[in-house]
Amino acid sequence: MSKLDIAQVSSNWKKLQVRLKAEKKPEAQENGVKRKRSEETQKTVSGYKKAKIADRRPEKRKMGTGGSKPAETEQPTRVRAKLIKEHGIAPGDVSMAYSAFNSTAKRDDDEINGGLHPSHKAGKYVALDFEMVGTGPPPYADNVLARASLVNFHGEQIYDSYALPPPGIKVEDYRTHVSGIKPHHMKPGVARSFAEVQTDVAELLAGRILVGHALKNDLQVLLLSHPKRDLRDTSRYAKFRVESMGKTPALRNLAKKELGMIVQSGEHSSVEDARAAVLLYKKEKVGFEEENRRYFGVSHRRNDKKAGKKQSLPDAADESDDGGEDEGDEEADLELLAEDEDDGTGEANGQQTAASLGAKKKRKKKKRTKRK
Repeated sequence: MSKLDIAQVSSNWKKLQVRLKAEKKPEAQENGVKRKRSEETQKTVSGYKKAKIADRRPEKRKMGTGGSKPAETEQPTRVRAKLIKEHGIAPGDVSMAYSAFNSTAKRDDDEINGGLHPSHKAGKYVALDFEMVGTGPPPYADNVLARASLVNFHGEQIYDSYALPPPGIKVEDYRTHVSGIKPHHMKPGVARSFAEVQTDVAELLAGRILVGHALKNDLQVLLLSHPKRDLRDTSRYAKFRVESMGKTPALRNLAKKELGMIVQSGEHSSVEDARAAVLLYKKEKVGFEEENRRYFGVSHRRNDKKAGKKQSLPDAADESDDGGEDEGDEEADLELLAEDEDDGTGEANGQQTAASLGAKKKRKKKKRTKRK
């Protein structure tokens, strides 16, 4: 093998160096700006590739016949069964509440602005809800009654009416997106006068237990009052305030959580809100009544005749002490006569016995009065 010519190698090497220098691109040096590395050169030494945000997102499940879960339909079904079985709510009421896309408590027999319903009657319980509009200076936070609705214990509409604003009051904000009230709803010929609605509602509330949500606001806007003992307010029930951390819970949240019902999703309906309130009360009726007894004690209701008689005779309670006789006085007389017969003085001393009987009777009455 022939030996390698070092001179020839060195000359070839020099030619290669000249060629490499000519092929070099001096673009990065001309402007002095450092070029950004390509994506291929951004790999780490260890070869670990950093995960992108898109890679960390969970894969979306495709809808199919076998993989989809009917959770939305199963949950309300379980809630309905629980309302019927455990809380004694009529199946018809629950079915009505879950009608039409399981969205509202609307019924086919609801008559908007129908006034007093011709066939549905109020019983011991009535539920109430009002829609209000704004007045006063901006931001028009003062409330004016726009619509009043009442339902009975079974959720049947017993009253619904639009109301004209009171004389001298101008509506500044109809709050249509929330209240559902539009200007033509509060015009003469459509709405009833404020005084008429006030009278109708007052007659329906008289002597009945009133159910509702935030009842203080509703009663205040209609300038009415109701005995606190007869109020069942779902916004003040202790169990319903736990999840809201003691604050006033929203009716739509309570209806969704406790009943599986969606209300107030857009424009409100006072009939549906009143119906949701009475369903909440029926579900927790035992707890409501127990809470009421703790605050006010056991209720002793009297009928109107007895109440009227007592009012007409204010001193009736003191009648027996002022000369009237009752069963206790008659028993005392018999005891005194028996004592006189045992002594043998009853027949011989008739006048003395009568006198002593009267004295003893007076003494016994005085003792009984002191004990009271």
